[in-house]
Amino acid sequence: MSLLCLGVNYKTAPVEIRERLAFPEGELPERLHEINGLGAVRESVVLSTCNRVEIYAAAEDHPRAFDELAGYLVDHFEIGSPERIEFYHLEDENAARHLFHVASGLDSMVLGETEIFGQVKKAYQIAQDASATARRLNKLFQQSFRIGKLVRTGTQIQQGSTSVGSVAVDVAEQIFGRLQGCRVMVVGAGEMSRQVAQSLLSRGASSIFVSNRSHDKAVELAAELKGEAVRFDDWERVLKQVDIVISSTSAPHPIIHPAMIETVMPHRFGRSLFLIDIAVPRDIEPAVNDIDNVYLYDIDFLERIAARARVEREKQIALCEAMIERHIDEKGIEALAPERGPDRGELPGTEPIPHS
Repeated sequence: MSLLCLGVNYKTAPVEIRERLAFPEGELPERLHEINGLGAVRESVVLSTCNRVEIYAAAEDHPRAFDELAGYLVDHFEIGSPERIEFYHLEDENAARHLFHVASGLDSMVLGETEIFGQVKKAYQIAQDASATARRLNKLFQQSFRIGKLVRTGTQIQQGSTSVGSVAVDVAEQIFGRLQGCRVMVVGAGEMSRQVAQSLLSRGASSIFVSNRSHDKAVELAAELKGEAVRFDDWERVLKQVDIVISSTSAPHPIIHPAMIETVMPHRFGRSLFLIDIAVPRDIEPAVNDIDNVYLYDIDFLERIAARARVEREKQIALCEAMIERHIDEKGIEALAPERGPDRGELPGTEPIPHS
């Protein structure tokens, strides 16, 4: 049985393509069941983040499986044809090495970012809970967690700003020179929003407004941040006040539209409004950027900013890659090892997921 990886990421596809391929988290168990129902696929994990959509699979017939996976994506998301998207497809050792690099932060937009390790763990946990994995992918992902932790703790790959959220805050700080006294609206109450808001406060932001589709979650995060929870129908009041809007929700369609911004701009008395969209699919319609005195930055712009921060971290790449190869030389790729029957009372490849 072969290990496979098929996907797109920020290096191979623009945000317009990535957002069309994004899997809503709540649908993943059902989608994994559909993927495992394809003819050649036996196990699967879907890793869907703002910067990548990847399917890891164990399959009997890898050429057939690649065709089935690509066909599934274009059919499910109504893309048109596989030729419209440049999927990368990796097999066996190359697929395993790719996952090891992803989990270690070596394949991230922001080299060494911390979010991806948690995102890989969550993708695996969802697949495991959905009974979509077995020996091959259990072994593969558990080894990736050990390698990711080894690389993060054994090198300086995380030195400095290592997350997309931190880079978003860096952009805000570059815009204003400093954030002291800035008023910020954070749309979304997930982990990314929490990290961005905490970073903004640590750099001097004076007021944080939190809005989320589930108002209870907005209230919870606002209380944690000593900010104010805002209902969606109260946005107009807040948009007249704030300097920066940072949006990171899982909404399938834009939630901030040009008409909404055009309504509030006359009441801002010439003050610029800066919007930073770190969601995929995008939360903010691109046409918002055409409004006078409004400046919109999306996740692809953040990638260009992040590239400047890569210089120092890139010095760590060779060390990280050598560490991964040394681990492989010593341990092998466990998911590709010959199958052995489990000891009595044991199930293969089901050890707990590490917490750090």
